[in-house]
Amino acid sequence: MLIFLSLLPILAIFFFLVILRWSAKKGMFYSFIITILIAFFGWQMGVVDITAASFKGVLTALEVGVIVFGAVLLLNVLKESGAVDTIRASFTSISPDRRVQAIIVAWLFGTFLEGAAGWGAPATVVGPLLIALGFPALAAVMIALMLQSTPVSYGAVGTPILVGVNTSLENKPVVNSFLDAEGMELSTFVFNIGGQVSIFHAMVGLFIPLFMSAMLTKFFGKNRSFLEGLKVWPFAIFAGLAFVIPYTLTANFLGPEFPSIIGGLVGLAIVIPLARKGFLTPKETFEFEPRSKWHPSWISEMFSEARAPKEITMFKAWLPYVLVAVLLVITRIEALGLNALMSSWTISFDDILGTGIEHSLTPLMIPGVVFIVVAVTTGWIHKLDMKGMGDAFSASWKTILSAMAALIVSVPLVQVFINSGINGAGYESMPLVLANGAAVLFGDSWPLISPTIGAMGAFAAGSNTVSNMMFGLFQFGVAEQINMNPLVIVALQAVGGAAGNMICVHNVVAASAAVGMVGKEGTIITRLLIPTAFYIVFAGAIGFAWVNGIGFNIGFILVVAILALILIMILRSYRRTEKNVER
Repeated sequence: MLIFLSLLPILAIFFFLVILRWSAKKGMFYSFIITILIAFFGWQMGVVDITAASFKGVLTALEVGVIVFGAVLLLNVLKESGAVDTIRASFTSISPDRRVQAIIVAWLFGTFLEGAAGWGAPATVVGPLLIALGFPALAAVMIALMLQSTPVSYGAVGTPILVGVNTSLENKPVVNSFLDAEGMELSTFVFNIGGQVSIFHAMVGLFIPLFMSAMLTKFFGKNRSFLEGLKVWPFAIFAGLAFVIPYTLTANFLGPEFPSIIGGLVGLAIVIPLARKGFLTPKETFEFEPRSKWHPSWISEMFSEARAPKEITMFKAWLPYVLVAVLLVITRIEALGLNALMSSWTISFDDILGTGIEHSLTPLMIPGVVFIVVAVTTGWIHKLDMKGMGDAFSASWKTILSAMAALIVSVPLVQVFINSGINGAGYESMPLVLANGAAVLFGDSWPLISPTIGAMGAFAAGSNTVSNMMFGLFQFGVAEQINMNPLVIVALQAVGGAAGNMICVHNVVAASAAVGMVGKEGTIITRLLIPTAFYIVFAGAIGFAWVNGIGFNIGFILVVAILALILIMILRSYRRTEKNVER
């Protein structure tokens, strides 16, 4: 019964957003009420405790709001100045194929931004940028959220590993006993976990560019076909390798701070020049139908054409994104000194309402602050008049007000769910009750389910880092109980936590708001369940095979079956092409 009650908040979210397709504002409000009732009556969580957890959630929601506002403001300034047309032309010159454009912008540029910023910020940048290139808004947000997978474990300069995993395992007796037996320091163990995480991610993430292309053509192509997207497989796999190889090498030899940053930069440096020359790009160009034929649900209130008639040079048009990337990196590398300066202003809420719940804000370190600074600077560089800047701020303010209506209930729900361990019934928190139930159910098959627990944590908490903090020690303990290598199991937790970011509610709300698609969150989550399920099932199968070896076991069989299915689908796409040529 307790396990079922713990599951109810998650079931409520899926029921309202996925089955009923309600907006996040409406669905999360009712889910929040259900969560409060379960916490109060089931867990005997006090009114003060629920209020404190909710207050912490409101503070986090405000931080997310700053990110969304900054990302949207930057795009609106670029629209007002006319730079959007220049950016669109620059990508068209690389390739007119929308599948190729999506892979370059989301998979390569987006993964670099994730490594630098984290916090779900990359999707709020990539989504508007894809709209600027002429993508339907619904397609833009879907593709942008798919990038929130492979690079997430090393987002914000390695925070999910260095803070999430490390905090979960630090000074814990069971972990210390293991480390003493192995003759290993915790820092070395965490470093090794980071390396293992990259190996699992590389095996699964290699196919994400292909998935992006297939999802794009299935839901937004004229023929509504996955196969049309799979025709780009040589380029998609090439782009996948261009990222995951330097990414994996960096994680295993340099550590968890820079895999996503270096992978994204190296990938861009390799793929763009070769794509411009047509290397491995498809002969048939995929383009959306004319805008007049788009389904109304695809289109947002954001206009896709620049209003200003003046031309902006290529250098000036791309300079804002270069500034965003540079500022995000230099403010997060401690050795450069800016990190300490910007982190010096911290607003702390210690022991909120005497409950022990804490929260601290470091305002200048919120990625949205960088976006806002760059947006204002861009207005000056592009010589945008006061009316243009005023229009950009006004449009951005309207967008963030819509987003906050959903965020202001979504994030407090998460915090009540996570902090339900503070209760009068003596129960563990709802997430831990769920995880313990799963451990009893699956036993020696745990590697298969381990990524799902990580994804559930990220879906609920909205963060890979928090998921790792919640479940890292739990996963370590399960591994010890079933005599499996804790390094592998904790790594699978981190991989699942990264994949869960694709469907995490406040990421979806933020990214949807950034492209003007508030109210479509249920549709977006429903579609993203496809790549999320692929990611956690494939990762679990690989993890099981990694522990049990190559042979007749469920993990290895699943790996072979998934790879065979991908190959069969690719071959079918070629046969369809041949039939079309014959006609």
